[in-house]
Amino acid sequence: MVLQIIALYMLFHYNQFHEAAFMRVANEVTGRVSIRYNNVESYFTLKKTNEELAKENEDLRNRLRQDYEMPDTSHTVIKDTLSIDTLGNFRKYLYRGAKVVNNSISLQNNYMTIHRGENQGIQKDMGVIGPGGVVGTVISTSTNFAVVMTLLNRQSRLSAMLKKTGETGTVFWSGDSPQFLTMSQLPKTVPIEKGDTIVTSQYASYRFPQGIMVGTVVEETGDKASGFYTLRIKPATNFYSVEYVTVVENLQKDEQKKIEEALKNNQ
Repeated sequence: MVLQIIALYMLFHYNQFHEAAFMRVANEVTGRVSIRYNNVESYFTLKKTNEELAKENEDLRNRLRQDYEMPDTSHTVIKDTLSIDTLGNFRKYLYRGAKVVNNSISLQNNYMTIHRGENQGIQKDMGVIGPGGVVGTVISTSTNFAVVMTLLNRQSRLSAMLKKTGETGTVFWSGDSPQFLTMSQLPKTVPIEKGDTIVTSQYASYRFPQGIMVGTVVEETGDKASGFYTLRIKPATNFYSVEYVTVVENLQKDEQKKIEEALKNNQ
Protein backbone atom coordinates (compact mmCIF):
# COMPACT_ATOMS: atom_id res chain seq x y z
CA MET A 1 0.00 0.00 0.00
CA VAL A 2 2.84 2.38 0.89
CA LEU A 3 4.61 1.61 -2.37
CA GLN A 4 1.38 2.28 -4.31
CA ILE A 5 0.97 5.67 -2.64
CA ILE A 6 4.61 6.55 -3.42
CA ALA A 7 4.17 5.42 -7.03
CA LEU A 8 1.00 7.49 -7.47
CA TYR A 9 2.68 10.51 -5.91
CA MET A 10 5.61 10.27 -8.32
CA LEU A 11 3.26 9.72 -11.25
CA PHE A 12 1.12 12.79 -10.55
CA HIS A 13 3.94 15.00 -9.32
CA TYR A 14 6.46 14.46 -12.12
CA ASN A 15 4.09 13.95 -15.05
CA GLN A 16 2.37 17.18 -16.18
CA PHE A 17 -0.48 15.43 -17.95
CA HIS A 18 -1.40 13.24 -15.00
CA GLU A 19 -0.88 16.14 -12.58
CA ALA A 20 -3.31 18.31 -14.56
CA ALA A 21 -5.86 15.49 -14.68
CA PHE A 22 -5.55 14.92 -10.95
CA MET A 23 -5.97 18.62 -10.16
CA ARG A 24 -9.04 18.80 -12.38
CA VAL A 25 -10.68 15.88 -10.56
CA ALA A 26 -9.64 17.25 -7.16
CA ASN A 27 -11.12 20.67 -7.96
CA GLU A 28 -14.37 19.06 -9.11
CA VAL A 29 -14.69 17.04 -5.91
CA THR A 30 -13.78 20.02 -3.74
CA GLY A 31 -16.30 22.19 -5.54
CA ARG A 32 -19.12 19.68 -5.09
CA VAL A 33 -18.33 19.30 -1.39
CA SER A 34 -18.29 23.08 -0.97
CA ILE A 35 -21.68 23.42 -2.69
CA ARG A 36 -23.24 20.81 -0.40
CA TYR A 37 -21.69 22.44 2.65
CA ASN A 38 -22.99 25.87 1.62
CA ASN A 39 -26.48 24.46 1.01
CA VAL A 40 -26.53 22.89 4.48
CA GLU A 41 -25.19 26.08 6.06
CA SER A 42 -27.78 28.20 4.21
CA TYR A 43 -30.58 25.95 5.47
CA PHE A 44 -29.55 26.39 9.10
CA THR A 45 -29.20 30.16 8.71
CA LEU A 46 -32.69 30.66 7.22
CA LYS A 47 -34.16 31.48 10.64
CA LYS A 48 -31.62 34.22 11.22
CA THR A 49 -32.15 35.55 7.68
CA ASN A 50 -35.94 35.71 8.18
CA GLU A 51 -35.53 37.54 11.48
CA GLU A 52 -33.21 40.07 9.84
CA LEU A 53 -35.71 40.63 6.99
CA ALA A 54 -38.56 41.13 9.48
CA LYS A 55 -36.50 43.69 11.39
CA GLU A 56 -35.61 45.46 8.14
CA ASN A 57 -39.30 45.62 7.14
CA GLU A 58 -40.16 47.11 10.53
CA ASP A 59 -37.50 49.80 10.15
CA LEU A 60 -38.58 50.65 6.58
CA ARG A 61 -42.27 50.92 7.51
CA ASN A 62 -41.41 53.32 10.31
CA ARG A 63 -39.81 55.61 7.73
CA LEU A 64 -42.79 55.74 5.34
CA ARG A 65 -43.78 59.33 4.56
CA GLN A 66 -47.52 58.54 4.42
CA ASP A 67 -47.49 57.58 8.10
CA TYR A 68 -46.95 61.21 9.05
CA GLU A 69 -49.56 63.98 8.86
CA MET A 70 -48.92 67.70 8.45
CA PRO A 71 -50.11 69.67 11.51
CA ASP A 72 -52.49 72.60 11.29
CA THR A 73 -50.17 75.63 11.11
CA SER A 74 -52.97 78.18 11.58
CA HIS A 75 -52.72 77.79 15.36
CA THR A 76 -49.82 77.65 17.76
CA VAL A 77 -49.10 74.24 19.21
CA ILE A 78 -48.36 74.55 22.90
CA LYS A 79 -47.43 70.95 23.66
CA ASP A 80 -47.57 67.70 21.81
CA THR A 81 -45.83 64.46 22.71
CA LEU A 82 -46.23 62.81 19.31
CA SER A 83 -43.12 62.11 17.29
CA ILE A 84 -42.45 64.70 14.60
CA ASP A 85 -40.11 64.35 11.63
CA THR A 86 -37.74 67.02 10.30
CA LEU A 87 -40.47 68.53 8.11
CA GLY A 88 -42.84 69.10 11.03
CA ASN A 89 -45.15 66.21 10.21
CA PHE A 90 -46.81 64.35 13.08
CA ARG A 91 -46.24 60.61 13.12
CA LYS A 92 -49.53 58.73 13.04
CA TYR A 93 -48.49 55.08 12.79
CA LEU A 94 -45.68 53.15 14.47
CA TYR A 95 -44.68 49.61 13.47
CA ARG A 96 -43.29 46.72 15.54
CA GLY A 97 -42.21 43.39 14.08
CA ALA A 98 -43.18 40.13 15.80
CA LYS A 99 -42.69 36.40 15.31
CA VAL A 100 -45.70 34.10 14.98
CA VAL A 101 -45.50 31.24 17.50
CA ASN A 102 -48.95 29.70 17.02
CA ASN A 103 -51.58 29.90 14.29
CA SER A 104 -54.85 28.18 13.36
CA ILE A 105 -56.68 28.15 10.02
CA SER A 106 -59.11 25.20 10.20
CA LEU A 107 -61.53 26.49 12.86
CA GLN A 108 -64.58 28.72 12.53
CA ASN A 109 -62.83 31.32 14.70
CA ASN A 110 -59.09 31.35 14.04
CA TYR A 111 -56.36 33.07 16.04
CA MET A 112 -52.60 33.41 16.05
CA THR A 113 -50.17 34.07 18.88
CA ILE A 114 -47.23 36.43 18.45
CA HIS A 115 -44.13 36.74 20.61
CA ARG A 116 -44.55 40.37 21.58
CA GLY A 117 -46.70 41.70 24.39
CA GLU A 118 -47.26 44.55 26.79
CA ASN A 119 -43.57 44.83 27.67
CA GLN A 120 -42.87 45.47 23.99
CA GLY A 121 -45.64 48.05 23.55
CA ILE A 122 -48.39 45.80 22.14
CA GLN A 123 -51.95 46.70 23.13
CA LYS A 124 -55.44 45.46 22.42
CA ASP A 125 -57.10 46.67 19.17
CA MET A 126 -53.83 47.22 17.30
CA GLY A 127 -53.83 46.14 13.67
CA VAL A 128 -51.55 43.36 12.42
CA ILE A 129 -50.19 43.06 8.88
CA GLY A 130 -47.93 40.57 7.14
CA PRO A 131 -45.61 40.71 4.14
CA GLY A 132 -48.62 40.49 1.80
CA GLY A 133 -51.25 42.54 3.58
CA VAL A 134 -53.75 42.57 6.47
CA VAL A 135 -53.56 39.70 8.98
CA GLY A 136 -55.96 40.71 11.76
CA THR A 137 -56.37 42.57 15.06
CA VAL A 138 -54.82 42.15 18.52
CA ILE A 139 -57.55 41.05 20.96
CA SER A 140 -55.57 39.99 24.04
CA THR A 141 -52.13 40.67 25.50
CA SER A 142 -49.87 39.33 28.24
CA THR A 143 -46.43 40.41 29.37
CA ASN A 144 -44.57 39.02 26.35
CA PHE A 145 -47.26 37.57 24.07
CA ALA A 146 -50.37 38.71 22.23
CA VAL A 147 -53.30 36.91 20.59
CA VAL A 148 -54.47 38.09 17.18
CA MET A 149 -57.94 37.51 15.73
CA THR A 150 -57.13 36.89 12.08
CA LEU A 151 -59.32 37.67 9.09
CA LEU A 152 -60.18 33.93 9.13
CA ASN A 153 -62.56 34.47 12.04
CA ARG A 154 -66.36 34.64 11.85
CA GLN A 155 -66.33 37.66 14.17
CA SER A 156 -63.84 39.64 12.09
CA ARG A 157 -65.07 42.73 10.23
CA LEU A 158 -62.86 45.08 8.21
CA SER A 159 -63.73 48.27 6.37
CA ALA A 160 -62.17 48.03 2.91
CA MET A 161 -62.43 49.75 -0.44
CA LEU A 162 -61.98 49.13 -4.12
CA LYS A 163 -58.57 50.62 -4.83
CA LYS A 164 -59.33 51.92 -8.33
CA THR A 165 -62.43 53.94 -7.37
CA GLY A 166 -62.53 54.29 -3.56
CA GLU A 167 -66.00 52.79 -2.93
CA THR A 168 -66.12 51.10 0.47
CA GLY A 169 -67.56 47.85 1.76
CA THR A 170 -67.08 45.28 4.52
CA VAL A 171 -64.73 42.29 4.37
CA PHE A 172 -65.47 39.22 6.51
CA TRP A 173 -65.00 35.45 6.49
CA SER A 174 -67.90 33.09 5.83
CA GLY A 175 -66.16 30.17 7.55
CA ASP A 176 -65.87 28.02 4.43
CA SER A 177 -62.38 28.02 2.89
CA PRO A 178 -59.25 29.66 4.37
CA GLN A 179 -58.34 30.62 0.82
CA PHE A 180 -61.22 33.08 0.37
CA LEU A 181 -62.84 36.06 2.10
CA THR A 182 -66.15 37.78 1.35
CA MET A 183 -66.79 41.46 0.65
CA SER A 184 -70.28 42.94 0.88
CA GLN A 185 -72.05 46.33 0.81
CA LEU A 186 -70.05 47.52 -2.19
CA PRO A 187 -72.49 49.42 -4.45
CA LYS A 188 -73.05 48.15 -7.99
CA THR A 189 -72.71 51.65 -9.38
CA VAL A 190 -69.05 50.87 -10.09
CA PRO A 191 -67.76 48.19 -12.49
CA ILE A 192 -65.98 45.23 -10.89
CA GLU A 193 -63.51 43.00 -12.69
CA LYS A 194 -61.71 39.84 -11.69
CA GLY A 195 -58.32 40.75 -10.23
CA ASP A 196 -59.37 44.17 -8.89
CA THR A 197 -57.48 45.14 -5.74
CA ILE A 198 -59.17 45.53 -2.35
CA VAL A 199 -57.35 47.64 0.28
CA THR A 200 -58.08 49.07 3.73
CA SER A 201 -60.30 52.14 3.67
CA GLN A 202 -59.99 55.39 5.59
CA TYR A 203 -62.62 54.06 8.01
CA ALA A 204 -60.21 51.34 9.18
CA SER A 205 -57.75 53.99 10.35
CA TYR A 206 -58.15 53.04 14.03
CA ARG A 207 -56.06 49.98 13.27
CA PHE A 208 -54.60 50.26 9.76
CA PRO A 209 -53.29 52.95 7.46
CA GLN A 210 -55.42 53.45 4.38
CA GLY A 211 -54.31 51.45 1.35
CA ILE A 212 -52.96 48.26 2.96
CA MET A 213 -53.63 45.22 0.76
CA VAL A 214 -56.57 43.04 1.77
CA GLY A 215 -56.95 40.88 -1.32
CA THR A 216 -58.06 40.61 -4.94
CA VAL A 217 -61.48 39.97 -6.46
CA VAL A 218 -62.08 36.41 -7.66
CA GLU A 219 -65.79 36.50 -8.55
CA GLU A 220 -69.23 37.85 -7.69
CA THR A 221 -71.28 35.41 -5.65
CA GLY A 222 -74.31 37.41 -4.43
CA ASP A 223 -77.86 38.05 -5.58
CA LYS A 224 -77.76 39.52 -9.09
CA ALA A 225 -80.87 41.59 -8.35
CA SER A 226 -79.34 43.26 -5.31
CA GLY A 227 -77.98 46.79 -5.44
CA PHE A 228 -74.76 45.68 -3.76
CA TYR A 229 -71.99 43.32 -4.70
CA THR A 230 -71.12 40.20 -2.73
CA LEU A 231 -67.60 39.34 -3.81
CA ARG A 232 -65.32 36.40 -3.23
CA ILE A 233 -61.87 37.75 -2.33
CA LYS A 234 -58.51 35.99 -2.37
CA PRO A 235 -56.67 37.28 0.73
CA ALA A 236 -53.32 38.97 0.22
CA THR A 237 -51.93 37.12 3.25
CA ASN A 238 -51.07 33.44 2.96
CA PHE A 239 -52.32 32.26 6.35
CA TYR A 240 -50.78 28.83 5.82
CA SER A 241 -47.21 30.13 6.01
CA VAL A 242 -47.12 33.33 8.08
CA GLU A 243 -43.91 33.44 10.15
CA TYR A 244 -43.43 37.14 10.88
CA VAL A 245 -45.95 39.97 11.17
CA THR A 246 -45.93 43.67 11.92
CA VAL A 247 -48.12 45.25 14.62
CA VAL A 248 -49.46 48.72 13.78
CA GLU A 249 -49.97 51.32 16.50
CA ASN A 250 -52.11 54.37 15.71
CA LEU A 251 -50.54 57.07 17.88
CA GLN A 252 -53.54 59.38 17.39
CA LYS A 253 -56.26 56.78 18.07
CA ASP A 254 -56.94 57.76 21.70
CA GLU A 255 -57.53 61.40 20.78
CA GLN A 256 -59.91 60.42 17.98
CA LYS A 257 -61.83 57.96 20.17
CA LYS A 258 -62.10 60.50 22.99
CA ILE A 259 -63.79 63.17 20.87
CA GLU A 260 -66.08 60.62 19.14
CA GLU A 261 -67.19 59.05 22.44
CA ALA A 262 -67.81 62.48 23.94
CA LEU A 263 -70.16 63.26 21.04
CA LYS A 264 -72.07 59.98 21.53
CA ASN A 265 -72.49 60.67 25.26
CA ASN A 266 -73.99 64.11 24.53
CA GLN A 267 -76.62 62.78 22.15
